Amino acid sequence: MPDDKPPADDDFAALFGRLPDPRGRTVTDAAEAEGSGALGSEAPPPVPAESARDAAARASRQQQGGAADSAHGTGAPLSRREMRALASAQAAQEQPDSAAEGGRQQSAAEAAPRQGPSSESQTAPVAAPRAADAPPAGAATPPLTRPRPPEESGPPRSGQAPAAASMTLDDLFAEEKAIVHAKAERRRNRRIGGWIALGVVVLIIGGIAGAGAWAWNTYEDQIRAVLGWQEPIDYEPGMATGEVLVTVVDGDTGSTISDTLYAAGVTMTPEAFYAHILTLDAVPTFYPGVFRLQEQMTSAAALEALQNPDNRMENSAQLREGLTVDQSLPLLADGIGLPLEDLQAAVADPAAYGVPADSMEGWLFPATYTFNPGVSASEVIQTLVDRTIQSLDSAGVPVEERQRILTIASIIEREARFEQDFYRVSRVIYNRLSPDNDETNGLLQMDSTAQYGYGEMHDGTVSSSAEALEDDNPWNTYVNTGLPIGPIANPGDTAIDAAMNPEDGPWLYFVTVNLDTGETIFTETNAQHQQAVTQWQQWCRENPESGC
Repeated sequence: MPDDKPPADDDFAALFGRLPDPRGRTVTDAAEAEGSGALGSEAPPPVPAESARDAAARASRQQQGGAADSAHGTGAPLSRREMRALASAQAAQEQPDSAAEGGRQQSAAEAAPRQGPSSESQTAPVAAPRAADAPPAGAATPPLTRPRPPEESGPPRSGQAPAAASMTLDDLFAEEKAIVHAKAERRRNRRIGGWIALGVVVLIIGGIAGAGAWAWNTYEDQIRAVLGWQEPIDYEPGMATGEVLVTVVDGDTGSTISDTLYAAGVTMTPEAFYAHILTLDAVPTFYPGVFRLQEQMTSAAALEALQNPDNRMENSAQLREGLTVDQSLPLLADGIGLPLEDLQAAVADPAAYGVPADSMEGWLFPATYTFNPGVSASEVIQTLVDRTIQSLDSAGVPVEERQRILTIASIIEREARFEQDFYRVSRVIYNRLSPDNDETNGLLQMDSTAQYGYGEMHDGTVSSSAEALEDDNPWNTYVNTGLPIGPIANPGDTAIDAAMNPEDGPWLYFVTVNLDTGETIFTETNAQHQQAVTQWQQWCRENPESGC
């Protein structure tokens, strides 16, 4: 191999000697240069090393001679091979014997290429330093390996994963599992927090709603008054439907017609029609007769219909349940156009119509009737009696029992305020008349019978006066045992059926404790009955205008 030492007068060689030898880079430098494209795909082949003793001796001589020459300006630079030999010798002198210090890592100088054939697995030779950077004679030469950057030295920072070279596969899975668990825990905590917040909101809203419901149920009237939210008393326009027949009798006023319209389902409340009349400048005039109206009408529309002659049915009359003969005859006269005297004469002889009694009471069946023009009074009465017989036959009443059943049915019609109580009231009548009953001694004690016999039937109250209760007339069941002498009103189909089919039960008493709702309490003993009477009396004190 030719000598690497350049001539002393070769300026280009001197400059080249100051450059770092690419073959002297460490594996790390080579990898970095290869990553940046500075190195080729293959490292240069290593230069065969001479013996360490020969290289060190020659290098020492040249160093001493070079120092003298450099003082005179004639020194020649060392070759790269000589510099490597020098570095290896100095490193060998400074480091202790490797056999005595087993286990210590080799320095960069000890890792220099050994004698022998080159191999791709050997470390690339270290580049020689420039002459100007050479350490002074006798100074320790540091290893020529590239120092590790600060971020590569020392233990890993907090939160950093350990180097991949020092981690096992289990470590990698454990770290990944810890990360996933931490994320899941954070999500779970967020979900728990969300549900807690939702629960708090629901509790708050529920508390507000409950308080609002309590306040509304307790102070509804006051709240409506303050806010101006009054309950509607009249239907809205456009809600009217169907057909209803309403009878106006001679002497009716706006107040009585208002009650009639509400009972027929025409207006929403009993006071709606009368309240509308009070807003008018003039009081309207009402004419007797039967009028065609509709359900769920406004009060203004109902008044207009009653004032329209086209809605009045000619030769028609309507009788409602619970009327007496004295109440029924004027309605027939007004509706049909017959003189009242003719009708009074027609009912004077009950036997003419097959009625087995001294009075036509209870035999003028309640319904709406239309007659042809020119009809006579007797024909009218016969039509009403025939309708009563039809109802009796439909209920299975024997002929010989007609008067008795009509009497019981008439008491039911006057005493019960709603049809759902008809069959219980019928049972009370039968229980009180039973010979096995020692509680009542055979006395019905029905106020309606005492009122009828004393003439208080139409005074507008449900209570009997002391005089009526004590009057000895054949209809007063407070004085006379058993049934009254005859019917006290005209019963309808439901009352007749209830008289034939009373509901099973042990009741002996009943009293309506709320006249507005018709709430009725049925009891078995007089003590229980007196408690219900006390409840009714309390309601009457609280509602003095209710007609108690």
